[in-house]
Order: sequence, then C-alpha cells, then structure tokens
Amino acid sequence: MKGKENFLILGYEELKRETRSTLEKICQFLSKKLEPEELNSLLKNSSFQVMKENSMSNFPLLCGQYLDKKNGSFMRKSKSISGDWRNYFTVAQTEAFDKIFQEKMADLPPEMVL
Repeated sequence: MKGKENFLILGYEELKRETRSTLEKICQFLSKKLEPEELNSLLKNSSFQVMKENSMSNFPLLCGQYLDKKNGSFMRKSKSISGDWRNYFTVAQTEAFDKIFQEKMADLPPEMVL
C-alpha cells in the first residue's frame, strides 16, 4: 500500500511522541479541518484518563456478560511502557530481533523504521 494516496501509515511511537501533529496529519489525510479548540478537545477527550472515566468508552454495560464484574473496567493502564521490551531482551536477543526486523521491514518508509 506504500505510495497509495488513500492509505496513511502512522506509527504508534509517532502518535505517542507527537500526538498533536499526528492528529493534524490524520485530519489532513481525511480532508477534515479542525479549529484549534476542536483539536484541543480531541486531544483532551482521547487521553487515557478521560476515556477511562467515560462510560461510553469504558463499556460498563458489558460487565458480567463479557467482563468480570469485579474487574469490569474495559480500559486498564498497562504496566508496560513503549519500548520497555529493551529491559527484558538479552543483547543476543536484541541483535537477533534487529536483524529480523530490518529484513521484514525493508520496504517501509524510513520514518516508519526507527
């Protein structure tokens, strides 16, 4: 899909690192112009904490049917941090991963391969 005008490639790291500019890129791709206050609202309301507190995004109606009643929160913050895998891989595992990653991702745009 590389190079197709109706296909947008984004990376999770990019979204986490540059949330505002990534959202602007998405809006541009969708031909949707947001006013600054709309973009600020989008940033605020798509934060983990706001979404966790919002019953419409946290699916409380699923408790009991699909979720454990005791732990019924659909949204839970993971203890892992982006890139935290580096703390668990040995040097040899990291080198092996990097080699395979480079081979498999060779056709991606350079900005997608960190």
